[in-house]
Amino acid sequence: MPTTKNIHLKILFSIFLLSAFFSCDSKKSKEPVAFKNPNEITFIRLSHIGGTMGEYRIIKVTEDSVFAEQGATANKTHKEWATAINSNAWKQLISSINIKDLDKIKSSPSQQSVDGIDETFQIRTSKKIHIYVNSFADPEHYKQLQQFKDQLDLILPKEYK
Repeated sequence: MPTTKNIHLKILFSIFLLSAFFSCDSKKSKEPVAFKNPNEITFIRLSHIGGTMGEYRIIKVTEDSVFAEQGATANKTHKEWATAINSNAWKQLISSINIKDLDKIKSSPSQQSVDGIDETFQIRTSKKIHIYVNSFADPEHYKQLQQFKDQLDLILPKEYK
């Protein structure tokens, strides 16, 4: 009889634990998210990659930070820099970029095959990702990207410009 009693207690205890486990609310309470404009820029990445030494410079800009890295693969150098930015700095950076014109910007062929350096822009909105390679060959639409680069240069240390 004692073994039967123990088995029943074990089963009863297991049922109690399982019911307690499944009754717990595992959902995290979500804070209300402010409505975001589907055409709002959320991220910009600018990179210069190529050359005989395998040089690279990559700059990533979000609403609250700027991250830059650069180096060369041939001599195995690499360094990084980051800083926080406020919403006014972010607005100033993206003020030159017209979302409606992003689909009009044209890319050009890669220059890496002849030891050239490719400039690549990646602009993310809530709705779409735009990628341009060597778009400086499209002077009519490149002006806004150049203005972005000029604003970015005001933030970056001189060794990352």
